[in-house]
Amino acid sequence: MVWNREISPVAVVEPGSTVRLGIANASGGQFGAEATVDDVAKLDFARVNPVTGPVFVVGAEPGDALIVEVLSIDLDTWGWTANIPGFGLLADQFLTPHLRISKVTERRAELLPGLRIPVVPFIGTIGVALAAAGDHPIVPPSAQGGNMDIRHITPGARLWLPVAVPGALLSLGDTHAAQGDGEVCGTAIETSSEVTLRLQLVKGRNLRFPMVETHPSSARAGRAIATTGIGPDLWQAARAATSGMIEEVVRRTGLSEVDAYLVASVAGDLKISEIVDQPNWVVSMHLEKDTLEGIL
Repeated sequence: MVWNREISPVAVVEPGSTVRLGIANASGGQFGAEATVDDVAKLDFARVNPVTGPVFVVGAEPGDALIVEVLSIDLDTWGWTANIPGFGLLADQFLTPHLRISKVTERRAELLPGLRIPVVPFIGTIGVALAAAGDHPIVPPSAQGGNMDIRHITPGARLWLPVAVPGALLSLGDTHAAQGDGEVCGTAIETSSEVTLRLQLVKGRNLRFPMVETHPSSARAGRAIATTGIGPDLWQAARAATSGMIEEVVRRTGLSEVDAYLVASVAGDLKISEIVDQPNWVVSMHLEKDTLEGIL
C-alpha cells in the first residue's frame, strides 16, 4: 500500500477517456458489515487505505495538469466509522477502540439509531505518482494529491492534479458516504464503491498543488473553486492555498494580484480539509464561482 512511480499500470488510456474502477473500503477488507470493536483492536495498518490503479494517461508529462472529472460514485449499502487508538485529532483523549456500522442508502446513512447523516459520496484518496523514486506511504497526502479527504470531490466535481511523472499514474481509493471538514476522528463513513471518471489533460499548466472545481452535489459549497495547500505546517499550507486562489482569480479574470488578494479576503473561505494524516495537512480555500461572474 504505497505510491511508487514504478508500479505497473492497470490500464493505459488516452486523454478524454472514461474509466470505471472498483474501490475497496479503507480497512482493506479487514472490516465487513458484521465487524465489531474487537476488529478495530486487531486492525493491521499495513493494509489500510488501499488504492486502485495506477492508470497511465498517454501524453501526460511533468508540468502538465491531469483533470479528473468525477462522473459517478456508486456506494455499497453499508459503511464503518471507528475511533482507532493513537489516530485522530484527539487521540490523547479517546484511548479505546470504538466502531459504528452505518446502513447506507442513496440519501441517508444511519450512524446511530435515529441519527441519519445526509449521504454525500466522495473520493478520499486520489492522486498521481510522486516524482521521487521509491515507496511513499499512502496515508499522508502530498503535492500530487493522495489522501486529501477533501469532501468536495463528489460526482460532478473536477479535480486538477499536478503531473510529476510520465503518464501521471492516477490511483484512487478510500471512498466515503459522508465526512465533515477535517475528518477529526480519523475516519469518515468508510465504504466500498464503483467510481466512474473522465480524464483530461492540460499541457504545461504547472500547478503547485491540487485544485478542485466543486459541484452543488458536494453540499454546503455550491459551485466553487477550491485551491489547496498541503504540508506539515498549517500556516504555510494556508498561505499556499491562498496564493493558489490569487493565481487562479488572476488567470480567470485578469485582475491584479492585489485585487485578487482582496477578493480572497472578503469572499474566500479557508477550510481545514484534513488534519489527521500525519505529517501533512490539507488546507483548502473555496471561492464561489458566482462571485466572479460579474467581472468575467
